[in-house]
Amino acid sequence: MSPEPFAIPTQRLILRPWREADHAALFGLCSDPRVMEFLGPVQTEAEVYAGIARLRACQADNGYSFWAVERREDGIVLGFCGLKPGQPGTPIEGCIEIGWRLAADAWGKGYAREAAQASLDWGWANLDAPAIWAITAPGNVRSWGLMERLGMIRHADLDFVFPDLPPDSPLSQCITYSIARPA
Repeated sequence: MSPEPFAIPTQRLILRPWREADHAALFGLCSDPRVMEFLGPVQTEAEVYAGIARLRACQADNGYSFWAVERREDGIVLGFCGLKPGQPGTPIEGCIEIGWRLAADAWGKGYAREAAQASLDWGWANLDAPAIWAITAPGNVRSWGLMERLGMIRHADLDFVFPDLPPDSPLSQCITYSIARPA
């Protein structure tokens, strides 16, 4: 008997591994300048395909990843949310990082919080991490606002310049948040 497919259901969403059919949805949001405003330049189709390959490899290697976020009501992929190992060369290297990216038309509806809380809950239940970390650009008010609504705490002493971006890029500055494992 084959194992059950991996999925994290919530009230309105399903967090799940990536499928071939998800490429168009992810390309749609990664090529939207509104979505990418604080994340870097819009991505090409090839960059999105490579990104999905990295996320699939992360899932295979670690048992977790930034998963596809599918709306249960209609099966639409709204973006991604989940956990991954912290970026090398940053203060969260070797830690567990939570992250999310949703299509602009999904903003303001509570989907990011619902997916992020489900990711945190899964992390606490399945990983032996003392904390889960997040990073974002200081101007990304929506993102760090969600971090704070989730109960994450900012670590100003861990602000840093993102290693994959030129130091003079307005997106290279990063702020760092974490949430400790619940008692």
